[in-house]
Amino acid sequence: MIQNNLREGERLDELQRNGYVIIQDPERFCFGMDAVLLSGFAQVKKNETAIDLGTGTGIIPILLEAKTEGAHFTGLEIQPESADMAKRSVALNHLEAKIEIVTGDIKDASSIFGASSFHVVTTNPPYMAGKHGLQNEKEAKTIARHEILCTLKDVVRESARLLMPKGRFYMVHRPFRLSEILCVMTKYGIEPKRMKFVYPYVDHEPNMVLIEGLRGGRPGMRVEKPLIVYKEAGKYTDEIYDIYGY
Repeated sequence: MIQNNLREGERLDELQRNGYVIIQDPERFCFGMDAVLLSGFAQVKKNETAIDLGTGTGIIPILLEAKTEGAHFTGLEIQPESADMAKRSVALNHLEAKIEIVTGDIKDASSIFGASSFHVVTTNPPYMAGKHGLQNEKEAKTIARHEILCTLKDVVRESARLLMPKGRFYMVHRPFRLSEILCVMTKYGIEPKRMKFVYPYVDHEPNMVLIEGLRGGRPGMRVEKPLIVYKEAGKYTDEIYDIYGY
Protein backbone atom coordinates (compact mmCIF):
# COMPACT_ATOMS: atom_id res chain seq x y z
CA MET A 1 0.00 0.00 0.00
CA ILE A 2 1.34 3.43 -0.91
CA GLN A 3 0.18 6.51 0.98
CA ASN A 4 1.91 9.82 0.34
CA ASN A 5 4.55 7.78 -1.49
CA LEU A 6 5.09 5.58 1.59
CA ARG A 7 4.70 1.81 1.74
CA GLU A 8 3.61 -0.14 4.77
CA GLY A 9 6.21 0.06 7.55
CA GLU A 10 7.98 3.07 6.09
CA ARG A 11 8.33 6.50 7.65
CA LEU A 12 9.27 9.97 6.44
CA ASP A 13 12.13 11.74 8.26
CA GLU A 14 13.10 15.40 7.96
CA LEU A 15 16.75 16.16 7.14
CA GLN A 16 16.95 19.73 8.45
CA ARG A 17 18.35 20.85 5.08
CA ASN A 18 16.39 22.75 2.42
CA GLY A 19 13.19 21.16 3.70
CA TYR A 20 14.34 17.78 2.38
CA VAL A 21 12.90 14.51 3.64
CA ILE A 22 13.91 10.85 3.31
CA ILE A 23 11.95 7.61 3.28
CA GLN A 24 13.17 4.94 5.70
CA ASP A 25 12.08 1.53 6.97
CA PRO A 26 13.19 0.72 10.53
CA GLU A 27 12.89 -2.98 9.76
CA ARG A 28 15.59 -2.67 7.07
CA PHE A 29 18.32 -0.12 7.75
CA CYS A 30 18.12 3.55 8.71
CA PHE A 31 20.99 5.93 8.12
CA GLY A 32 23.15 6.85 11.09
CA MET A 33 25.44 9.63 12.21
CA ASP A 34 28.31 8.20 10.15
CA ALA A 35 26.53 9.05 6.89
CA VAL A 36 25.74 12.57 8.09
CA LEU A 37 29.33 13.16 9.19
CA LEU A 38 30.64 11.92 5.86
CA SER A 39 28.36 14.40 4.06
CA GLY A 40 29.92 17.15 6.16
CA PHE A 41 33.49 15.96 5.53
CA ALA A 42 33.23 15.38 1.76
CA GLN A 43 33.79 18.27 -0.64
CA VAL A 44 32.02 18.45 -3.99
CA LYS A 45 32.91 21.62 -5.84
CA LYS A 46 30.99 23.62 -8.41
CA ASN A 47 30.38 21.72 -11.67
CA GLU A 48 31.74 18.46 -10.21
CA THR A 49 30.00 15.09 -10.35
CA ALA A 50 29.92 12.63 -7.45
CA ILE A 51 28.90 9.02 -6.90
CA ASP A 52 28.02 7.38 -3.58
CA LEU A 53 28.80 3.65 -3.49
CA GLY A 54 26.37 1.60 -1.41
CA THR A 55 24.03 4.55 -1.05
CA GLY A 56 21.29 2.71 0.85
CA THR A 57 18.23 4.96 0.92
CA GLY A 58 20.13 7.82 -0.72
CA ILE A 59 21.00 9.88 2.34
CA ILE A 60 24.49 10.97 1.23
CA PRO A 61 23.60 12.17 -2.31
CA ILE A 62 20.61 14.07 -0.94
CA LEU A 63 22.66 15.77 1.80
CA LEU A 64 25.52 16.54 -0.59
CA GLU A 65 23.09 18.15 -3.02
CA ALA A 66 21.89 20.34 -0.16
CA LYS A 67 25.33 21.20 1.21
CA THR A 68 27.53 21.58 -1.89
CA GLU A 69 27.56 23.19 -5.34
CA GLY A 70 28.12 19.90 -7.16
CA ALA A 71 26.52 19.56 -10.58
CA HIS A 72 25.18 16.01 -10.30
CA PHE A 73 25.05 13.16 -7.81
CA THR A 74 24.64 9.42 -8.36
CA GLY A 75 23.85 6.71 -5.82
CA LEU A 76 24.63 3.03 -6.47
CA GLU A 77 22.79 0.46 -4.35
CA ILE A 78 22.60 -3.32 -4.74
CA GLN A 79 19.46 -3.94 -2.64
CA PRO A 80 16.41 -3.21 -4.84
CA GLU A 81 14.16 -2.28 -1.92
CA SER A 82 16.63 0.30 -0.58
CA ALA A 83 17.25 1.67 -4.08
CA ASP A 84 13.49 2.02 -4.56
CA MET A 85 13.18 4.02 -1.34
CA ALA A 86 16.08 6.22 -2.47
CA LYS A 87 14.43 6.87 -5.84
CA ARG A 88 11.14 7.81 -4.17
CA SER A 89 12.96 10.14 -1.77
CA VAL A 90 14.66 11.86 -4.71
CA ALA A 91 11.27 12.31 -6.35
CA LEU A 92 9.67 13.60 -3.13
CA ASN A 93 12.35 16.29 -2.93
CA HIS A 94 12.01 17.12 -6.66
CA LEU A 95 15.69 16.34 -7.24
CA GLU A 96 15.40 14.09 -10.30
CA ALA A 97 17.48 16.53 -12.38
CA LYS A 98 20.32 16.51 -9.82
CA ILE A 99 20.33 12.97 -8.37
CA GLU A 100 20.16 9.58 -10.07
CA ILE A 101 19.80 6.30 -8.16
CA VAL A 102 21.08 3.17 -9.91
CA THR A 103 20.48 -0.40 -8.78
CA GLY A 104 23.68 -2.37 -9.16
CA ASP A 105 26.68 -4.08 -7.59
CA ILE A 106 29.65 -2.07 -6.31
CA LYS A 107 31.94 -4.76 -7.75
CA ASP A 108 30.63 -3.83 -11.22
CA ALA A 109 30.63 -0.06 -10.71
CA SER A 110 33.35 0.79 -13.23
CA SER A 111 31.66 -1.42 -15.82
CA ILE A 112 28.30 0.25 -15.22
CA PHE A 113 29.54 3.85 -15.36
CA GLY A 114 32.87 3.63 -17.17
CA ALA A 115 36.38 4.49 -16.05
CA SER A 116 37.27 8.02 -14.92
CA SER A 117 33.59 9.05 -14.80
CA PHE A 118 33.44 11.09 -11.58
CA HIS A 119 35.29 13.87 -9.79
CA VAL A 120 34.29 12.51 -6.36
CA VAL A 121 33.47 9.13 -4.82
CA THR A 122 31.88 8.84 -1.38
CA THR A 123 31.20 5.64 0.50
CA ASN A 124 29.96 4.45 3.89
CA PRO A 125 30.76 0.75 3.38
CA PRO A 126 30.10 -2.26 5.62
CA TYR A 127 32.49 -2.06 8.56
CA MET A 128 32.71 -5.68 9.67
CA ALA A 129 34.97 -8.12 7.83
CA GLY A 130 34.19 -11.83 7.69
CA LYS A 131 31.06 -13.54 8.93
CA HIS A 132 31.47 -13.46 12.69
CA GLY A 133 28.15 -13.26 14.52
CA LEU A 134 25.99 -13.37 11.41
CA GLN A 135 22.45 -14.66 11.71
CA ASN A 136 21.06 -14.16 8.23
CA GLU A 137 23.30 -13.28 5.29
CA LYS A 138 20.34 -12.02 3.21
CA GLU A 139 18.95 -9.70 5.89
CA ALA A 140 19.18 -6.03 4.90
CA LYS A 141 20.83 -4.82 8.12
CA THR A 142 23.43 -7.59 7.94
CA ILE A 143 24.31 -6.69 4.34
CA ALA A 144 24.73 -3.05 5.33
CA ARG A 145 27.01 -3.84 8.28
CA HIS A 146 29.04 -6.87 7.16
CA GLU A 147 31.18 -7.48 4.09
CA ILE A 148 28.74 -9.99 2.59
CA LEU A 149 28.28 -8.56 -0.91
CA CYS A 150 31.49 -6.52 -1.20
CA THR A 151 34.80 -6.07 0.61
CA LEU A 152 36.92 -3.03 1.40
CA LYS A 153 39.16 -3.99 -1.53
CA ASP A 154 36.16 -4.07 -3.88
CA VAL A 155 35.07 -0.59 -2.76
CA VAL A 156 38.51 1.01 -3.07
CA ARG A 157 39.39 -0.73 -6.35
CA GLU A 158 36.18 0.39 -8.03
CA SER A 159 36.52 3.89 -6.59
CA ALA A 160 39.99 4.18 -8.11
CA ARG A 161 38.62 3.12 -11.48
CA LEU A 162 35.65 5.49 -11.30
CA LEU A 163 37.66 8.55 -10.32
CA MET A 164 39.13 10.95 -12.82
CA PRO A 165 42.86 11.66 -12.39
CA LYS A 166 43.24 13.73 -9.19
CA GLY A 167 39.67 12.84 -8.27
CA ARG A 168 38.81 12.68 -4.56
CA PHE A 169 37.70 9.70 -2.48
CA TYR A 170 35.82 10.11 0.81
CA MET A 171 35.05 7.29 3.24
CA VAL A 172 33.84 6.82 6.81
CA HIS A 173 34.97 3.67 8.57
CA ARG A 174 36.11 2.24 11.91
CA PRO A 175 39.56 3.03 13.38
CA PHE A 176 40.32 -0.62 14.13
CA ARG A 177 40.69 -1.21 10.37
CA LEU A 178 42.74 1.93 9.68
CA SER A 179 46.02 0.15 8.87
CA GLU A 180 44.23 -2.05 6.34
CA ILE A 181 42.35 0.92 4.88
CA LEU A 182 45.51 2.95 4.24
CA CYS A 183 47.29 -0.04 2.70
CA VAL A 184 44.40 -0.81 0.36
CA MET A 185 44.05 2.82 -0.70
CA THR A 186 47.72 3.15 -1.62
CA LYS A 187 47.67 -0.25 -3.35
CA TYR A 188 44.98 1.01 -5.75
CA GLY A 189 46.54 4.41 -6.33
CA ILE A 190 44.43 6.52 -3.98
CA GLU A 191 46.81 8.49 -1.77
CA PRO A 192 45.46 9.27 1.73
CA LYS A 193 45.49 13.06 2.09
CA ARG A 194 43.21 14.05 4.99
CA MET A 195 41.91 12.25 8.06
CA LYS A 196 39.68 13.11 11.00
CA PHE A 197 38.91 10.94 14.01
CA VAL A 198 35.45 11.04 15.59
CA TYR A 199 35.14 10.59 19.36
CA PRO A 200 31.81 9.96 21.13
CA TYR A 201 33.12 11.89 24.17
CA VAL A 202 36.35 13.80 24.72
CA ASP A 203 37.70 11.16 27.14
CA HIS A 204 36.75 8.14 24.99
CA GLU A 205 38.57 6.36 22.18
CA PRO A 206 37.54 7.29 18.62
CA ASN A 207 34.81 5.11 17.10
CA MET A 208 34.85 6.51 13.56
CA VAL A 209 37.43 7.83 11.12
CA LEU A 210 36.81 10.06 8.09
CA ILE A 211 39.34 9.77 5.27
CA GLU A 212 39.95 11.73 2.06
CA GLY A 213 42.15 10.30 -0.68
CA LEU A 214 43.40 11.64 -4.00
CA ARG A 215 43.69 9.43 -7.06
CA GLY A 216 47.32 9.69 -8.17
CA GLY A 217 48.19 12.08 -5.36
CA ARG A 218 51.64 12.57 -3.87
CA PRO A 219 52.41 11.20 -0.39
CA GLY A 220 51.55 13.47 2.49
CA MET A 221 48.53 13.35 4.81
CA ARG A 222 47.03 15.89 7.20
CA VAL A 223 45.32 14.72 10.38
CA GLU A 224 42.67 17.29 11.30
CA LYS A 225 41.57 18.19 14.80
CA PRO A 226 39.23 15.56 16.23
CA LEU A 227 35.47 15.77 16.10
CA ILE A 228 33.76 15.26 19.47
CA VAL A 229 30.11 14.16 19.24
CA TYR A 230 28.74 14.77 22.76
CA LYS A 231 29.45 17.48 25.35
CA GLU A 232 27.57 15.33 27.84
CA ALA A 233 24.99 12.57 27.65
CA GLY A 234 22.26 13.54 25.19
CA LYS A 235 23.80 16.90 24.24
CA TYR A 236 25.73 17.31 20.98
CA THR A 237 28.71 19.62 20.59
CA ASP A 238 28.26 22.78 18.53
CA GLU A 239 30.14 21.24 15.58
CA ILE A 240 27.72 18.31 15.43
CA TYR A 241 24.71 20.66 15.54
CA ASP A 242 26.26 22.61 12.67
CA ILE A 243 26.82 19.47 10.57
CA TYR A 244 23.23 18.36 11.15
CA GLY A 245 21.93 21.82 10.35
CA TYR A 246 20.06 22.38 13.60
